[in-house]
Amino acid sequence: MIDEQTKRPNTFWRELPVLLGVAIIVAVVVRAFVLQTFYIPSESMENTLLIRDRVLVNKLVYDFRSPHRGEVIVFEAPASWRNDPSEEDFIKRVIATGGDHIVCCDDKQRITVNGKPLDETYIYADENGLQDLPSEEQFDVTVPAGRLWVMGDHRSRSGDSRYNFVRYKDPVQATIPEDNVVGRAFVVFWPFSRAKWLSVPETFDKVPAPTSR
Repeated sequence: MIDEQTKRPNTFWRELPVLLGVAIIVAVVVRAFVLQTFYIPSESMENTLLIRDRVLVNKLVYDFRSPHRGEVIVFEAPASWRNDPSEEDFIKRVIATGGDHIVCCDDKQRITVNGKPLDETYIYADENGLQDLPSEEQFDVTVPAGRLWVMGDHRSRSGDSRYNFVRYKDPVQATIPEDNVVGRAFVVFWPFSRAKWLSVPETFDKVPAPTSR
């Protein structure tokens, strides 16, 4: 008669390599196609995201729809945007999408999208409450179809669409193609003391659809 207590440990050790192999395959598939973690290396999204924060990125969502205004996205930066060629992935907020008319600024120094001013409470403010301007540069741009106008929340420390439009005077050079988007950053998970959802600010709910110009 076989001793059941001897059989079970032997079975477990035989199956363990298979279980580990399956776990590794699942982890690789999830990272490649569903979720990925990203480390924040710069101050361009302060105070929404701080240096050394880690965010979780949904890589699947934009297979079913385009990015929406107000979402925080990770994308492969155009070569012309990079100070260092090895800096491939950038993280910024989508401010306008294809067809939108974005202008800086109205008489209250607010950026407008399709004529609607944005109440950008998420823009960086220092410890004394002094907030960055929405933009120190003027622009009046219609975002090309299939492209995104993105900006960092720390406007004075962000090389983004605004910066590249002033640099190149070209809406295409100033925007990124939707195909370059890696995914949507939807939660800060590290450090635990800063854990939070990266929700879309309410001001974007009030932006009307673009009209032909």
